[in-house]
Amino acid sequence: MVIEQFRPGVMARLGLDYTIVAAANPGVVYCSITGYGQDGPKRDVAGHDLNYLGDTGMLSLSMGTSETPVIPPALIADIAGGAYPAMMNILLALRDRDRTGKGAYLDVSMADNLFPFMYWALGNGQAAGQWPENGGELVTGGSPRYRLYPTSDGKFVAAAPLEAKFWAAFTGVIGLDEAYRDDSRDPAATAAAVGGIIASRTADHWAPLFAEADCCTTIVRTVREALDDPHFRARGLFDAKIANAKGDEISALPVPIARALRPHADDTLSAPALGENNDELD
Repeated sequence: MVIEQFRPGVMARLGLDYTIVAAANPGVVYCSITGYGQDGPKRDVAGHDLNYLGDTGMLSLSMGTSETPVIPPALIADIAGGAYPAMMNILLALRDRDRTGKGAYLDVSMADNLFPFMYWALGNGQAAGQWPENGGELVTGGSPRYRLYPTSDGKFVAAAPLEAKFWAAFTGVIGLDEAYRDDSRDPAATAAAVGGIIASRTADHWAPLFAEADCCTTIVRTVREALDDPHFRARGLFDAKIANAKGDEISALPVPIARALRPHADDTLSAPALGENNDELD
């Protein structure tokens, strides 16, 4: 296997492109991860995650306002558009090689792989002519049933009671006036009414009520709070540790691989020092 993430043409200049490597080893699985792919007008354009999100239209779905633009909190293209598709395609290519004995060249474009996440936007636009607006759709802030509502102590309620039974439970527990419960009549008025109620109390007030109501509504946690969440601890997400040469430990990054397939799921592994394994690669 070979995995590289240079811009198109760099590996050829180094004498290590697929054609050369495959001539020496026809069974090689060779994966190239780039921003825009190996061909097309943008193949040589420099970019980062934000550029790929912007070019594919994903950023336009929920980017805030001109006064408060919002930067996505995750490197979506890098991980969901690059690393995960690369892993998926490499595993498929290895399975195919087991069957046929032949290797493969895999062209993974981080920008290309963002479009599956916009299935609803693409479908609504092409089939019904309903192209999405910034923050105006069901799951991007256009509905009172799928929003962030600030509490009185500066925290946020993540409200997602989309289905009728969850919406009924949610509006009941906050005591929303009957006039606003049919949010199809005036969504903005309903959202304003809900927001006013949520803002009148603290997050600690709302948390147990929403938990009891079981209405797809929670309090937004910080990363530190999530790390200590009893649920994730019980699931063993942070059991594996990484230690440096001094013995300092941190939790290893959880990975989307089933525990049964990870031989070191609960171990403490040592991070190699810089250059530690160089002799093994000579």
